[in-house]
Formats: sequence, structure tokens, C-alpha cells
Amino acid sequence: MNWKEQVRGTLWRWAESFKGWLWRLGALYHPKNLRQKGLVGAAALLLLAALFIALVVGWYWSREPDRFDVREVALQQVEGDAGRLVTGVTFTSTLIQIGEVLLNKRGGYLSNDKLPPGVWLDNMPNWEYGALVMLRDATSALRNNLSRSQSQSVENKALSDADPRFNFRNDSWLLPATESEYRKALRALGEYLRELSDADKQQAQFFARADNLRQYLEVVGKRLGSLSQRLSASVGQVRVNTDLAGESRARQSTATPEILTVKTPWLELDDVFYEARGATWALRAILEAVEYDFEDILKKKNALVSLRQIIRELEESQQPTFSPVILNGSGFGIFANYSLTMANYIARANAAVIDLRALLQQG
Repeated sequence: MNWKEQVRGTLWRWAESFKGWLWRLGALYHPKNLRQKGLVGAAALLLLAALFIALVVGWYWSREPDRFDVREVALQQVEGDAGRLVTGVTFTSTLIQIGEVLLNKRGGYLSNDKLPPGVWLDNMPNWEYGALVMLRDATSALRNNLSRSQSQSVENKALSDADPRFNFRNDSWLLPATESEYRKALRALGEYLRELSDADKQQAQFFARADNLRQYLEVVGKRLGSLSQRLSASVGQVRVNTDLAGESRARQSTATPEILTVKTPWLELDDVFYEARGATWALRAILEAVEYDFEDILKKKNALVSLRQIIRELEESQQPTFSPVILNGSGFGIFANYSLTMANYIARANAAVIDLRALLQQG
């Protein structure tokens, strides 16, 4: 028997086996047998239908939200009155919009879901966490720096309420639910926004100063640096410990090796990737708002183009992914590595943030 006959025989056996499976499946769901099987067949059908619907709904809920126009959102917040777009309104309305997207996007807020299909999803909850961290940082900067002129100034009451509520745990299902705390924070931000755009209420202020912006960008730089390092560890890295570099008398609590080997566990690769996607999505919008509210300062420092370069890098990090899974090829291997690509954009954005901070420090 030659190889062609062997292949033909194998295909024939497979066809006969497949026909047998079809026959048994048809017999199982024949009306006569369904009556005999009773609820078992109906339950199996319902289970298969429920699983299929859950898969479709889960796929739909996992689609990342689209970007939004920060200027358009600001105009909507002040009911289309461009005269009320005073300094700080665009920044504050952008924070409110980010919070609204987190709570009201497809499927709502998923990080605390306890029922399917939300409980099965992990990409979108990680995306939510990344965006939430950026929202927390910006709200904290608004409370402690941007809304205060000097260290002895009184903090805004509404912002002192919003900031801790956004720092409530992100996965609380009940008593209280995470969503209820975040909605209270959004209402507090809305109260500050109304006071900010009301000329008769001078207690609420937003100070577009170079030193205030530098303080916020310092936090942004650390966030981006951490994300870049975690993404780069997808293929494993050998790193020189630079924790005490630049300071001869520096000390740390616990001794660490001079050479560190860092690698992200395989099951956490997509978690870090989608956290970075959510963070860069939110940060891009916040920095676009900064461009409007700090325009005069940035032009004076000749730093507007530096900010736009950061926004450009963050936009590139939002390109759609065409693979159903996050590929993790080696740095120079055959397959792509999505984490390294994302780390590249974030590292370049972080470098531009460092340059922008230097420009703002100059006179």
C-alpha cells in the first residue's frame, strides 16, 4: 500500500467517525428522544446558548472606549457657553469625563463584577485600573497643587472630598460599592467645576503656573517609568541596581543585589499590557486638557511642542491590536512582542516629560 492509499484510508475513517457523531447528535435531539430525555437535553441546550451569549457579551464589553475631544466635553459641561471656559475648566471637565467613561462604558464598571461574563474578564478590569490611577494622580494634583496658590492656602472643600473617594478600593462589590464612591467623587468634581466657572464665587481657583505643572509632571514621569519597566520585563531582563546611584551617602532599608533579574510571569503579560493601555488613554486626554489650560505658560517657555510630542507618543500607544492574544515574542525573534512595542512608546513619552519639566524650570 503506497502513501496515497494510506492517506485516503485515514481520511475515510475520519469521515466515517464524523458521520457517526452527527448521527448520535441527531438521535439525541430527535423529538421522540427529547421526550425521553426530559429536562436533560433542554438544560444542555440552554447551557450552550447561555455560554455562547456570555462569550459574545464578554467580547463586546472588552472593546476599549474611543477617545474624546476634551474641548467639546468642556463646552458640554458649561452648557455651550464658551465665555465660561475659564482656566481650569477643560482640565476639570476632562477628569469628570474619564470617570464617566469608567462607570458608563460598555458593560459599565467591571473591576468588581462577581457574575458572568464580567467575572471572567480580566483585560478590561486592568484597563480600568490603569485609567483610574491616572485619574487619581490628576485629582490629587488638582487638590494639592493646581487649585492652591501657595503652601499656606486653604484647600478646596469639594476637591478634599473627591480625592479620597477616588482612592477607595477599586473592587468593592457592596457596602459600599466602588461605583457609588466614584460617583460621589464625580459629583464633588462637578461642584468644583460649577464654582470655578462662576465669576461670583472666587473661593474655587485653578492656578496655571509652571511650578504647579512641574509637580504634576513629576508624578506622571514616575508612573510612565514604572509602566515602561514592567512592560520591558515581558521577555526577562538583567538590570544593574541603580537605586542609590548619584548619592555617595545614600542608604536604603534592605540590601538588594547589584544585578537583578526581572521577568513578568506569563499569565500577567496581558494584565500589564492592558493596564498600560488604560493609563495612556487617560493620560493623553489629561495632557490635551493641560495644553489648553496652560497654553500661555507653555508658549512663554517655548514648551508647547514638547507637550504635543508627549501626546503624540501616547496616541501611538493606542493603535488597535489585531491579534486575539497579546503576543510575547523575543526582542529580535520571529513573532511580535506587544509589550515591548508599548514600552517603547511609553519610554519615549517619559523622556519627553523629563525634557518638558526641564523647560518649565527655566526662567
